[in-house]
Amino acid sequence: MRINIQFKDRVGIAHEILAVLARRGLNVVAVEVDPPNIYIDSPELLEFMLPSLQADCQSVRGVGEIKVLDVLPGIRRRLNLDTMMAVMEDPVLAIDASGHIVIANVAAATATRMSETSLCQRSLNQVLDDAGIQEELVNCAFRLPSREVSLNGEPYFMDVTPVSEPQGVDITHGRSVGAVLTFHAPTRIGGRLHALQHSEGSGFHFIIGESEQIRSLKTKAARVAVVDAPLLITGETGTGKELLAQACHGVSGRCSAAFLELNCAALPESLAESELFGYMSGAFTGAQRGGKPGLFEMADGGTVFLDEIGEMSLYLQAKLLRFLNDGKFRRIGSDKEVKVNVRIISATHRNLRKMVQEGSFREDLFYRLNVLHLEMPALRERPDDILPLARHFIERACTQAQKPVCRLNSSACAALVSNHWPGNVRQLQNVVFRAITMSDQRVLDAADLDWAEGSITADVVKSDATESWELSVNAFERSLLENLYPQYPSSRKLATRLATSHSMIATKLRKYGIPQKR
Repeated sequence: MRINIQFKDRVGIAHEILAVLARRGLNVVAVEVDPPNIYIDSPELLEFMLPSLQADCQSVRGVGEIKVLDVLPGIRRRLNLDTMMAVMEDPVLAIDASGHIVIANVAAATATRMSETSLCQRSLNQVLDDAGIQEELVNCAFRLPSREVSLNGEPYFMDVTPVSEPQGVDITHGRSVGAVLTFHAPTRIGGRLHALQHSEGSGFHFIIGESEQIRSLKTKAARVAVVDAPLLITGETGTGKELLAQACHGVSGRCSAAFLELNCAALPESLAESELFGYMSGAFTGAQRGGKPGLFEMADGGTVFLDEIGEMSLYLQAKLLRFLNDGKFRRIGSDKEVKVNVRIISATHRNLRKMVQEGSFREDLFYRLNVLHLEMPALRERPDDILPLARHFIERACTQAQKPVCRLNSSACAALVSNHWPGNVRQLQNVVFRAITMSDQRVLDAADLDWAEGSITADVVKSDATESWELSVNAFERSLLENLYPQYPSSRKLATRLATSHSMIATKLRKYGIPQKR
């Protein structure tokens, strides 16, 4: 039985309490003293003995109540620590002041291919492939910035947390007596980056729209997403190509791994190369000590999205082509080949076929990337989605601005639907956000949109403000078609004029009875 005896601290009281148990012939296998408590584990102590033991202990000055415990506090802490170490997915080593390993978790044993017992009989230098780290840690009192190290031939980022002996009430700045080392594999780092950047999740339901073009796109994309092959997404700037790429990853067999992206137009060639392929320590001036893994290593098992692939230099195109051929690459400054399993999704607003003819894009890389292909339609090609998108952006903008949700009146709806939208969905989002930010009205008018974005020049449809949303939109569509049909007297000509599909225009003409029968 395990018991807790409370006492008033004084010299020798713990010895007197143990003497009581000794006189009763009770064997004690563990004792923990933490004034005002003494915790005792005595297997021979039974429950019926507690009243008499309490009476005997009362003879000792300062002894209080006896309570039964399920486990001693020190043993509970050790069990909790062992469990925490066992469930940690990252390798963890605790070392003493001289750099010898005193604790290792299961992940560390797996990474080093040694048992936990065998690890605890070795020094850090015998486990890490990098000579001199143990001495460096000891010399700098275990205060070392994060750096990359090699564990059993594999790269890891090592975080160092000093273990200090408390000095009075200060438990953080005492004398260092060792450290806890945590090792992060590149794929684990990639997974955390993915979780931070895509906390809301991904999927085709994030692509807003019920137009014929979007429904067709989602159907095709759902088939393409599950095929583990390179995918090229084309479309104008601002159409949502990255959102489509995330959705394809989210429903693929790689959805549980990282989705990491690189904008090829945002970085110069040298930085883009190091971001993709990583580098070794000292590979170039300013390189992080210990090296750094690239996106391909961090996304192993997942997906790398290369946005604006048409902006990639010919030098990087050649390196990417080699990687696509066999899945192998070398870090900058390294002669060791690294093999990973990554799916490439690329996107561009440029005409890659024309670039191939001009010699600014490699033909062999184009065919490697264009195994599967999706075309993201421009916003003007799917006018039925403009107002649903606007409502979505209004809700988000009002939430961010901490305002009640606003709505659009009929003239604002007409202005939005009539605009050409050269900036596509991104431009629509900007228009809505600026209008919500700058207007105090609960109902937005076309004038608010004109003030926020000068490119909106659609004629305002005057309509009774009490009309419903659907009736307002119908009134605008009817007016627009009636005005344009005499100039473009067929569904195909009118569809070309409005830059939309022939089938959609034909449906609208039938709906409103245009041309009028006489």
